[in-house]
Amino acid sequence: MAEFIGSFTLVLLGCGAAVIAGADGTTGKGLSGISFAFGLALIGMAYGIGPVSGCHINPAVSLGAVAAGGMTIAEAIPYMIAQVVGAIAGALVLYVIASGSAGYEGRMGENGWGTGYLGEYNMASAFVFEVVATFLFMVVILGATGKGAPAAMAGLAIGLALVVIHLVGIKITGVSVNPARSIGPALFAGGSALGQLWLFIVAPIIGAVAAGLLFKTGMLDADEA
Repeated sequence: MAEFIGSFTLVLLGCGAAVIAGADGTTGKGLSGISFAFGLALIGMAYGIGPVSGCHINPAVSLGAVAAGGMTIAEAIPYMIAQVVGAIAGALVLYVIASGSAGYEGRMGENGWGTGYLGEYNMASAFVFEVVATFLFMVVILGATGKGAPAAMAGLAIGLALVVIHLVGIKITGVSVNPARSIGPALFAGGSALGQLWLFIVAPIIGAVAAGLLFKTGMLDADEA
């Protein structure tokens, strides 16, 4: 339930900022607002549901935790199901709200790349960004929640990392680093969002698992220093 609520909140408020308040991030002001909407939503959920589930709200993060040895795949599967269902529910509520506007054009803050999508970056740029950004995001998550880190600051550090990732990457892909965040809006946006969805599932998983494996080997484990 915690992971469902967290993913629901991230999609509704983060993508909602793009759809309702930020004109899909086409202006500088919109970019900043959307970036902080995602980051602040994550910070709020980190303190709200973190004590219950750890606040993964991201299938890539759950798989990264498996790779790092923090949980088993059997434990991760219910997490990932709840995350995807929560993201779909959040997208549904956003769609109901946004479609009530006479000027609504069907956008859902969906991820994408190529001609007609924000900065019109190509697939290679999108794939590299999503892998690298998710890798760095997972490094922050595992480091901030490690034994030697101040636990009270973990949510803030992780949320601010997500803000920075969005400031850099919105024009490239709209920023996923989270398959659930991409799946929910894509189901309602349809079209190219569904056709390109594979990248926003595969690339974040690669990045998160790579970071998890580094921690698993001890290469990024503070306790081994």
